[in-house]
Amino acid sequence: MRQVHVLVSTFGLFASACYSSQASDQTRVGKAEIRSNGEIVHRMSCPWQTGETLIRVLLPTDVKDGETLRVLFVLPVEGGEGTRWGNGLEEIRKLKLHDRHRLICVAPTFAQLPWYADHPTDSEIAQETYFLKAVVPAIDRLYPTSAKSHDRLLLGFSKSGWGAVTLLLRHPDVFGKAAAWDAPLMMDTSGRFGSGPIFGTQQNFAHYQITSLLKKHGAELTGPPRLFHLGYDNFRDHHVRFEALLNELNVPHVHQDGPKLPHHWNSGWVSDAVGFLVR
Repeated sequence: MRQVHVLVSTFGLFASACYSSQASDQTRVGKAEIRSNGEIVHRMSCPWQTGETLIRVLLPTDVKDGETLRVLFVLPVEGGEGTRWGNGLEEIRKLKLHDRHRLICVAPTFAQLPWYADHPTDSEIAQETYFLKAVVPAIDRLYPTSAKSHDRLLLGFSKSGWGAVTLLLRHPDVFGKAAAWDAPLMMDTSGRFGSGPIFGTQQNFAHYQITSLLKKHGAELTGPPRLFHLGYDNFRDHHVRFEALLNELNVPHVHQDGPKLPHHWNSGWVSDAVGFLVR
């Protein structure tokens, strides 16, 4: 805990109670609060989410002066701080992946069930905009990130695996790599798995549909693989069909079919997934 306090003081995170983002003078990020497990938490208010959200952060224990680090966005599966399907950032902490790979690990919360999309008419359900214009800039401002796209990594499973892939395909100039585990990657209809209130309409859903995005933007993912999909519990069929589409379109990627594990953050898949991202 003392080391965390030293790091926070070094980065000047207590210097101001809050700041207003350049993206919007209504976006405010609170000063760092340190939890008993070493997590650093910032409270955020912005126009794109209903009420207050949180940005939860894990830092390596020995960040050096002048060092810049990659950022791993650990994308949540549930609204708020729900833990029915586990706690991604806590799993990272237990496995010490932030130290092993020298990563700033970030888990934002969402006011509604996260599908990483903007609702077509409700401006307070603008999850993609919130992530791009509030969360990412806040981390770059507050922490020693490299702020380069190839150093921003996306990790998710289930609906957040969907989110990781859509964010990479829609914003390949902002994010470097994405890993998805046991995710409904071939979903073709709005409304499944609680997605209806977020996408709003089938027309809006089409802007985020992974199969369409791959056909439009897959050719932009050139060079070494930037897309990783692995493992399964509920969605093996989706991954099998996704793999076939990736091969058909000649998109560089890595696929690991299994082993079958429970659909949960702490079932054993996280370490491998992060390993793929950081290689």
